[in-house]
Amino acid sequence: MATTSDIRKGLCIRYNHDIFKIVEFLHVKPGKGPAFVRTKLKSVTTGKVIDNTFSAGHKIDDVRVETHKFQYLYKDTEAYHFMNTEDYTQIRLQESALDAPDLLKEGEVVTVLINSEDNMPLSVDMPASVILEVTHTEPGVKGNTATNATKPATVETGARVNVPLFINEGDKIKIETEKGSYMERMKD
Repeated sequence: MATTSDIRKGLCIRYNHDIFKIVEFLHVKPGKGPAFVRTKLKSVTTGKVIDNTFSAGHKIDDVRVETHKFQYLYKDTEAYHFMNTEDYTQIRLQESALDAPDLLKEGEVVTVLINSEDNMPLSVDMPASVILEVTHTEPGVKGNTATNATKPATVETGARVNVPLFINEGDKIKIETEKGSYMERMKD
């Protein structure tokens, strides 16, 4: 058993007969009344995100998890397939277990959280950023660079990202996986 002071991003807890992963949290100490923790919880079984508030000192049932490195292999019509980089076993995960499936490139190594009680995969933690190639974008208009204007671009995984006007097709860009936003252009 843990308390609300142990809450951190990525912690898996049992709540309402389901296992949830904490996506966001905020400790709040109002001037009047007791402190509390406002959280955003994502169900690892359905992918549904709910908001919940725990009072300070509330007991929470944390789930013991192990982390393993898995390589993304491919996606079929039903699931995403991953291979353990240590023992080469393969697992299948539903799209709801992934935070940013549209930024996942074949061969990418991710961290999979596995429930140590029943060895069931719970969720996939993407790297903080990924480097992808721009496959389609409109050319930037010359002289329209006084402000930090952006344009939509499609990357090799099919995801759409807003990028600065100087980005062209074929450029490799770094994308922050948490927000799905452009970070920088990569040099070859």
